[in-house]
Amino acid sequence: MSMSSRGGAAVHVRVVRGALVTGFADFRALYTVRSWTLGWMSRVLCQVSFFALAGRLLADEEATRFLLIGNAVSIMVLEASVVVASTAWERASGTLPLLVAAPVHPAFVFFGRSLFGVAVGTVSSSVALLALAPLFGVALPWPAAVLVVPLITLVGFACYCFFLVLAGLALRATHLRNLVSNVAALGLIAFCGVQVPLVFWPSWIQAVAGFLPLTHGLQAVRLLLDSAGAGQVVAATALELLIGVGWLVIAVLTFRGFVESGRRDGSIEFAD
Repeated sequence: MSMSSRGGAAVHVRVVRGALVTGFADFRALYTVRSWTLGWMSRVLCQVSFFALAGRLLADEEATRFLLIGNAVSIMVLEASVVVASTAWERASGTLPLLVAAPVHPAFVFFGRSLFGVAVGTVSSSVALLALAPLFGVALPWPAAVLVVPLITLVGFACYCFFLVLAGLALRATHLRNLVSNVAALGLIAFCGVQVPLVFWPSWIQAVAGFLPLTHGLQAVRLLLDSAGAGQVVAATALELLIGVGWLVIAVLTFRGFVESGRRDGSIEFAD
């Protein structure tokens, strides 16, 4: 690796780190420890408990286990989807032209800008799963269950990259940002094995779900908590990582296309 390439990589790392620090500052401005704990986390615990109780009403321990694990992990989807709105806010606030004029590609800024959602989502999902499982009689294989935390982080990364693609598309129509993120989040939760097994859906939906984030990561979590073989867990984990990287590549290309078209027609500074 040449000195120039190493220097360029260092610049990109600093940009992502700076954007991440900025994102955390925004998060701290929105939440205090008390408001996050009593507000957001209480909602998370109630939401996951609601679906777990559905399994209890069915008097089905397996359904309770399935719903609790799926809905706890799916909290990460909601946390990761914030990148769609935060990216659109940059255009609405008028900072987008400055980002485009900077010597570093804006994709690096936007990647770090809301990356805090993955960290916060890891805490939210992990607490919901590990705290509620004993209350609902869902047995976890200790201490192996602790490994679920990095798996949830991986799910967050993959989902974040997926929503980053949608964020790049939403820059062209910022008024649709909430619609885009909400529909996409609900789609992931509906079709990726959260509420019902994948086999419930037609084969073509199963095929599409195979390329979506959450599907294989959630499968890896379930396999780990069911004490499946290490090879099965590693295979599902590797697929989730591969899909996350694939969506990240698409996100970079999406932002590149937006920047290039905006430069050609002078539309970067305008938001609808």
